[in-house]
Amino acid sequence: MGQFSTAFRQGSGLIRTALILLTTLCLSAQEPEQAVFRSDVSLVHLLVTVKDSAGATIGDLNRQDFTILEERKPIEVAVFERRTSRALSVALLLDTSLSTAIELSYERQSAGRFLANLLGELSQPQDNAAVFMFSDAITQLSSFTRNQATLENALNKLRPQTGTSVYDAILLVSEELAKREGRRVIIIITDGGDTTSRIQFADALRAAHSAEAVIYPLIVVPIRADAGRNRAGEHALITLANNSGGEAFIQYGQENMELSFREILKSLRTQYLLGFYPRQSEPGDKETFRKVVVEVAREDARVLSRSGYFAAPPPILKKFFNDRKAVVRVTPLPVRNAPESDEQTVKDEEQQPEKPSRRTPEGKPRPPIIRPGK
Repeated sequence: MGQFSTAFRQGSGLIRTALILLTTLCLSAQEPEQAVFRSDVSLVHLLVTVKDSAGATIGDLNRQDFTILEERKPIEVAVFERRTSRALSVALLLDTSLSTAIELSYERQSAGRFLANLLGELSQPQDNAAVFMFSDAITQLSSFTRNQATLENALNKLRPQTGTSVYDAILLVSEELAKREGRRVIIIITDGGDTTSRIQFADALRAAHSAEAVIYPLIVVPIRADAGRNRAGEHALITLANNSGGEAFIQYGQENMELSFREILKSLRTQYLLGFYPRQSEPGDKETFRKVVVEVAREDARVLSRSGYFAAPPPILKKFFNDRKAVVRVTPLPVRNAPESDEQTVKDEEQQPEKPSRRTPEGKPRPPIIRPGK
């Protein structure tokens, strides 16, 4: 009898255990399915700078202080980084048209100090910069590097030339930046007057959006009075800055430029990185531009962030120029088979002619030049 009671209790225990498991499974089946992120949904990144009413950067905000509106509808902040340390790729563009010849000397000096500070003690090991000059053609004077001697040597190659292709320069540099990881920044020093570009303002802005590049124009004006100023060109550069998440600065001399470079450096050091998963695309959304607004819960705060993104960004350079039936030739930088020392790189660059030629001699490659073909 005792053995039977023991066996009965054991059997009852097994039955109860089975019933509990069955009940748990039934309840689980009734719970809603967990959200699954598809691998084909790309995370959209926004580089954001926040300033107070006096223009000082605000760097102590938290995730809950930010609201992202995609096409006026709130969307979850999936990624948040305060004072993001992601690698910087800074493209420095200097206008070498004849209208800026007088300012080239102090521009070179100010740019050199900025690059030294940018890549100094507070920089990340992956931060780098490249120097471009533009007139009617766009020439890359140095590859992306951290080496100060290489960058200084590139700045020393600046020479006045004819024409001003601001929009072409932004498009070409956006294409170069799009190949790089991390944060992408364009700093352009110019008087604002585009005279020789083969693309339009809208194409330059589209290229910057596609590359997720932040633009900081330093607009050099000869005098404070309206006479002699290119107001339309200045407005175009300010619009490029506002729509890309950057900021435009008006320059009247070297002192202004030094202050502007310091402001840019502060912004880059206090940038927030926000990320969100875009809403599901609708049929026909292949290249639709979606507007994005970033708001912060801080009184009198001013937010600098790009104004939107393309659901499926098109190829930057090839598409734009082919659409206009313009023939474009790009000469690539020399490709080295083995790593070389920085000293050797500087020596090689010094042996190249200071003024970019219209043609590439046999066996002597030149830095990239974008120009209309014959």
